[in-house]
Amino acid sequence: MDAPILLDYLKQLEKQGIDHVEIDDHARSVLRELYTRGSARRPAKPNMVETSEQLQSNSIVAQGNTAAEKIASLANIAKTWQPARSLGSLRDTMVFSAGNPEADFMLVGEAPGFQEEQKCEPFVGPAGEKLNQILEAMGLAREKVYISNVCKFRPTTRNQTTNNRKPSPEEMATSLPFVKAEIDIVKPRVIVALGGSAAQGLLGSDKPVGQLRESWHQFQGIPLRVTYHPSYLLRQEDGLGEKLKVWEDMLAVMEKLSLPVSEKQRSYFKK
Repeated sequence: MDAPILLDYLKQLEKQGIDHVEIDDHARSVLRELYTRGSARRPAKPNMVETSEQLQSNSIVAQGNTAAEKIASLANIAKTWQPARSLGSLRDTMVFSAGNPEADFMLVGEAPGFQEEQKCEPFVGPAGEKLNQILEAMGLAREKVYISNVCKFRPTTRNQTTNNRKPSPEEMATSLPFVKAEIDIVKPRVIVALGGSAAQGLLGSDKPVGQLRESWHQFQGIPLRVTYHPSYLLRQEDGLGEKLKVWEDMLAVMEKLSLPVSEKQRSYFKK
């Protein structure tokens, strides 16, 4: 299982424009094994272009019979995930996911912060409370949706206490194979990327949220909507306009999921 995982990780880095990485002895041994295997079955004139099917096969394999068991298996792998550990810029505590592993609706944030790291659960504290309020307004309970992050470890900062920072493209790339595996297991009907970092990690776009929202995108063939991160709403002194934008995005999600939308819900945040 090590070889496919390493290949998937390297391909994600390449997509992010990263062409040099530091590797440890274990990674060297895996690469050496890959080279040896390739040499043994390589034709005289090798075809270096891999098909999309081959690329998709180089993914993390979760163990278990149920979706919950498979998600737990992924989380167990992520705890000691060497590509993340070898960066030296991520903290040790892994924060994987929360919610229903068979949900129709999946939300993806950027990375755990101080409070998430303390509780080992994504979206807790003020940002989590704001997200819970949004879900409640949609008529959904937190336990009924699936919540993840595009980076499974809290990024480090100098003299770090409660301060947080956004994950880098390289840091997000180490966790993207897990997010892809989660989506394969959960099979959501709709994904929402919460904030610019999540959108960048999933879509590979540097465009601001304001340019990405109000449109449907695709990730692994699943409709994806981009909206502002709950923490962004908390920083707005007069956030009515921004709240309305997020709510318009969520109304579009509700319609995509064929959820009932009342006139009261349609008029939220409108003057």
